Amino acid sequence: MDKIKWGVLGTASIAQGCTIPGMKMAEHCELTAIAGRNIKKAEEFKERFGFEKAYGSYEELLADKDIQAVYIPLPNSLHYEWCMKAMKAGKHVLCEKPLTGSKKEAEELFAAARENNVILMEAFAYLQSPYVDALKEEIKSGSIGELRYMESEFLGQTCKPTDIRMYKEYLGGAMYDLGCYPISLFLWLMDKKPLWVKGIGEFTENDIDLFSSAYMMFPGNVRGLINCGMVLGPEKPSRRDQLYIKGTDGYIVSDVYFNKEGECTFSVVNDEGTTSRTVNVKQNYSLEVDNLSRCILYGEAQRVTPEFSIMVAETIDMALEAIGY
Repeated sequence: MDKIKWGVLGTASIAQGCTIPGMKMAEHCELTAIAGRNIKKAEEFKERFGFEKAYGSYEELLADKDIQAVYIPLPNSLHYEWCMKAMKAGKHVLCEKPLTGSKKEAEELFAAARENNVILMEAFAYLQSPYVDALKEEIKSGSIGELRYMESEFLGQTCKPTDIRMYKEYLGGAMYDLGCYPISLFLWLMDKKPLWVKGIGEFTENDIDLFSSAYMMFPGNVRGLINCGMVLGPEKPSRRDQLYIKGTDGYIVSDVYFNKEGECTFSVVNDEGTTSRTVNVKQNYSLEVDNLSRCILYGEAQRVTPEFSIMVAETIDMALEAIGY
């Protein structure tokens, strides 16, 4: 089996709990190097997950000529800087969502990818899932008639005041951290950006949105509403993911978590009754790593395209402006 030598820039929780386990499951991934802000933490990850090398700085990993691709799980505000540095070092990049803080920065990053002849892909792992394809195909099938309205929410637990997601200078807040999911889902289903966005947000003392709602109008007289918030309390891990899609002849409902694996089911309700559709989904993070690896090895098309990521960034810009961020 052909393998790509991967490095990971950072020891963030998303890397530890989701992506690195997915990398271990991926067919075309070789865990080559891990870099942390201090060598001790990097060494711990090396031993725990089986990396070949550990580095005490990101620069050292990027200087490693063996590394072909890097995964970036750093805080949102560091994505632009380290994507640029990685691509200039000749590395292909899988960067956690949201890719950047604006459409302008996203365009600059993809321009840099072209200039350096590397691939840059945004890590919306759930968009690798056949579940989102099944939803899209269901809409296209006409089983619910013409699409008229979509509603999705992503609610998570309340963060501690010291959490990096609670600071504006680090691109914190509900819209960046959570809202990017339902926004990207709507764009995936519609294949187009909204004509306009209106919104409202609840802000903290640090001026980040704790809870946001964005109402969108898409071409074709299709409306969309998202709710996102870090409001479910700090006591224990808690979240709510919800999706409702209404057409002229029926509707689709789903409460499948973003990035869920295993058997994922949604219900279609129309004049014929209620039908359940079940899709078997692999670990989403392994899917995104293998997608980028195959892009490098065999020229496969990247699932999350530059055009899509730029469209997502632009829509987030619109939503943030609408809520007054």
